[in-house]
Amino acid sequence: MLMKQRYAMLLAAAMLFVGSAFMSVDRGAEKAKKTIKLFNGKNLNGWKIHGTEKWYVENGLLVCESGPDKQYGYLKTEKTFKDFDLSVDFLQEANGNSGIFFRSSVEGTKVSGWQVEVAPPNHDSGGVYESYGRGWLVQIDEAEEGHLKMGEWNTMRIKVVGDHVQTWLNGHAMVDFHDEKIGAADGSIALQIHDGGGIRVKWKNILIKQL
Repeated sequence: MLMKQRYAMLLAAAMLFVGSAFMSVDRGAEKAKKTIKLFNGKNLNGWKIHGTEKWYVENGLLVCESGPDKQYGYLKTEKTFKDFDLSVDFLQEANGNSGIFFRSSVEGTKVSGWQVEVAPPNHDSGGVYESYGRGWLVQIDEAEEGHLKMGEWNTMRIKVVGDHVQTWLNGHAMVDFHDEKIGAADGSIALQIHDGGGIRVKWKNILIKQL
């Protein structure tokens, strides 16, 4: 009888240990998938400016605008993100030609990677372009162009897992495709100012969940 009691106690302890281990793994997974604010609303901590164009914080918003040089400019995260679900709110003022890069690197003002287009109406916002490479990978169907609200707040969502890329603009699915080259890459998130001058875009709620 005593042996049975000891066996039962040992079995209960083992089950408790295994259960605790599984709970610890679950908590770790939940922590890894926690939504992170990439922009704190106060300063550009966690980001690096590339180029001479203007990036600054105004009334809790991140603002980008063309500078005197009217060249390309980038604001890149110091951290890299492989698989993620990213959501960004943007408001285009004047010319809104910009973009959101993923799995990218920047040297000076030359970017290597993929851009989800943020552009004026009828210019493929939500489409995916490969800079200094293959060019457009997926452009937007004409029927989807009306989802962009120029001069108003818009929300772009970008989900990248392995070689699978999906984008949504204001809740509407824009692209959904697989690409082997993207699948093999890693890199930062970056916002763009296009060359040509006259560009001003406001950003807020830059939220990312690592997957």
